[in-house]
Amino acid sequence: MNLVFLGTPEFAVPSLEALVSHGHSVLAVYTQPDRAKGRGGKTTMSPVKSAATRLGLPVHQPERIRRPEVVAELAGLNAEAMVVVGYGQIIPRSILDLPPRGIVNVHASLLPKYRGAAPIQWAIANGETVTGVTTMLIDEGLDTGAILLKAEMPIGESETAAELSPRLAALGADLLIETLRRIESGTVIAEPQDATQATYAPILRKEDGLIDWSLTATQIFNRIRGFQPWPGAYTFFRGQRFHIWKGRPSSQPARQAHLVWTGHRLLAGCGDSTSLELEEVQLEGRKRMPGAAFANGHRLSENEMLGS
Repeated sequence: MNLVFLGTPEFAVPSLEALVSHGHSVLAVYTQPDRAKGRGGKTTMSPVKSAATRLGLPVHQPERIRRPEVVAELAGLNAEAMVVVGYGQIIPRSILDLPPRGIVNVHASLLPKYRGAAPIQWAIANGETVTGVTTMLIDEGLDTGAILLKAEMPIGESETAAELSPRLAALGADLLIETLRRIESGTVIAEPQDATQATYAPILRKEDGLIDWSLTATQIFNRIRGFQPWPGAYTFFRGQRFHIWKGRPSSQPARQAHLVWTGHRLLAGCGDSTSLELEEVQLEGRKRMPGAAFANGHRLSENEMLGS
């Protein structure tokens, strides 16, 4: 099938590679413009641009996909269908109407659950044990288009968003190829979403990582897993930002928001008299370290508190 691919993040790369390896003709790849990243402000290309360049595909990077000259450029490609995987811009009606077989989106949740920009992160943060990917036909809403196919995947008990994402990306690539096969054969049926079952996964903000110690240890544990690598889960220790990168619920009770060193384990008190063992932490301006090493390096008082 003659296709145009629109994508930006690492999650989209397996889908692009699968299209090429399965013999689809990718006429052009559209991705976000190169951006300055990191402390040095070095200009960096997107993972999709890097993959497209390696695959020898033509790359376009418009600042706004909706500009008339970009729409005309897309129209001139005469693609049968378009594929969108985490592109990063809203696709306007002027583009939605171009490909005769529609625009297929690979979304990292079992729609209509977790519509929005951060479905992997929020599924883990909310304690889901099963997630998956959905292919749908894009419309003008936020992940509201008709569903084509779904595939489920279990979430590991201690799996982080950074670990789950590549697994879902590979599953999404496989589902995309099957979806296109069924579109070509006319054997896929687009089914409207049940809007009454919809939940949302909004784009993450820095403040989402701030730990609320009134939550239970399990709830905080899920947020630590879900918010990696960004924004992470953090609190404050003696006025400094204190990241918790790895932990697990403990059976030992502790007072809420209190930091306790047992001589073997570093514990933080959570809601409902639960506690979280802090296995890997990082004080602002320092390196990551095991919780035990942190406790041994700081003289913790009996009433050491966490939080702002």
